[in-house]
Amino acid sequence: MSAPAPTLIVPEGFTLHKENTSAILLPASNDAFLNPVQEFNRDLSVACIRTWGDLMNKEKEKKWRQSLERRAKKAEAGHKAKKAKTEENGHASEQPAEGAAVPQETSEGPPEFRPQRFVILEALSATGLRSIRYANEIPLVKYVIANDLSPAAVEAMRRNIELNDMHEKEVSPSESSSEKVVRPAKVRVNEGDACALMYNHRAERNRVDVVDLDPYGTAAPFVDASVQCVNDGGLLCVTCTDMSVLATTNYPEKCFSNYGGAPVKAEYCHEAALRLVLHTLATSAARYGRYIQPLLSLSIDFYVRIFVRVYSSPIDVKKVFSKTAIYYVCTGCQSFYEQPIGRMVENVSGKGNVNLHFKAHTGPPVSERCPECNSALHAAGPMWSGPLHDPEFVGSVLGHVESNEDKYGTSARMKGMLTELDTPFYFTPSRVSSHFHCVCPSLDETASALLHAGYKVSRSHACAGSLKTTATYADIHDIFRSWVKTHPVRMDKISENSPARHLLSKEPRIEANFKRHPDSVTPSSKVKLVRYQQNPTPNWGPGAKPSGKRKRNDDD
Repeated sequence: MSAPAPTLIVPEGFTLHKENTSAILLPASNDAFLNPVQEFNRDLSVACIRTWGDLMNKEKEKKWRQSLERRAKKAEAGHKAKKAKTEENGHASEQPAEGAAVPQETSEGPPEFRPQRFVILEALSATGLRSIRYANEIPLVKYVIANDLSPAAVEAMRRNIELNDMHEKEVSPSESSSEKVVRPAKVRVNEGDACALMYNHRAERNRVDVVDLDPYGTAAPFVDASVQCVNDGGLLCVTCTDMSVLATTNYPEKCFSNYGGAPVKAEYCHEAALRLVLHTLATSAARYGRYIQPLLSLSIDFYVRIFVRVYSSPIDVKKVFSKTAIYYVCTGCQSFYEQPIGRMVENVSGKGNVNLHFKAHTGPPVSERCPECNSALHAAGPMWSGPLHDPEFVGSVLGHVESNEDKYGTSARMKGMLTELDTPFYFTPSRVSSHFHCVCPSLDETASALLHAGYKVSRSHACAGSLKTTATYADIHDIFRSWVKTHPVRMDKISENSPARHLLSKEPRIEANFKRHPDSVTPSSKVKLVRYQQNPTPNWGPGAKPSGKRKRNDDD
């Protein structure tokens, strides 16, 4: 679809907001809330849904071609069997019998696969900008269902959909014909409760291909309905903006009631927030014989954004048991110790069949005090302990963004956030240095020391100045003990019972090498990618909660 004409007449009392291919009218009263900073969220969602659509169609094409091959082989086998039977009965003839079908070559060529068009349901649409962008920018979209409970929001959606020529209207099939035909709406508006709408689509024949949840605050009330109404292999996109619940220990009881787990009190709390939301999605889907495959999980500014595929598979539902863990987190040095809830054991029979057995995991993995600094531990979780991302999918999204930079206003930041290791959790050298009361090594020096020691290292999207590594906290502490050897700490300034004294009392097991490693400069440093949002305007965060009883969309 073409972008709206630049000479749009803006009615009195409205302002025109343009974003990429689309434009919307915003009333002065702001009854339908829009946060312009969420352009990154919308750009990322468009790119991920396009990439998922391509992936889904590649999978369907592969199955379609395999089906063609099976049918061809079956037909060939049937033809050979029939020919052999005919020859055996002595009725072979050079001429086919009267009325027999004779294969003929046609000019049409081999059959071609037609990509499947898909349906998107945006449960909380507000202004409709996100739905309009989906319809405008994703080629394989059949139509988008844009829903909202607020009459004011629905009125705004209808106005903006018509502005972008996405509404149902009569059109002429050709200039030479006077006959009128009705063009279906590309964005279909629904006024009603989001959960009721999704429950109406949970029957297998009525399911949609993509569900987008972007509420104000937590998405928890909508999760149960959403995991049921997505097609097998479909995409579920979830935003939660209640970071004061997910990423702090201010409201552990609220976090447990929304997400079934306790939050982490540590600098990597934003990654723990992702794992808490994934735990909620996984356990909610499991109740209906479904499981999730995380494609991309990001902590962005004041919210988390997660993309998962939803499948139906009893055996994979059982595996969720072994992808869930409680973490014991040190209150002093922030070391963490994973306690898996369950474990999966594979037994191979004499015939080569693999049988899976699931058992409760033994534990605990650590004593009541931290082995590193002797501080108390606190429990966090249960939460998702499996992968946060699918590397192949992330690579495809990154490739799409790099080849379409002009189509995304936030492409630089998208590229910056799509490159990191998938290990729990990240750390910052400045925080570890504060635990040792020592001078802080630079980011490159810390990364180089880890790389020289044989560990993998990457930046983390979730926190400025952070690193992700395959090393444990004990390994990281060893590297800092080597650093202290050449950058001494004044022990007279450290109390006898300080966690720092316990950390410094141990000798390093290795001698760290802080000289620059060839791979110590991360890709984002080389090409100046953007990872972290700079404040674009005053008061740019999630904004005040709109009045009324409904859950408003924080983004559109």
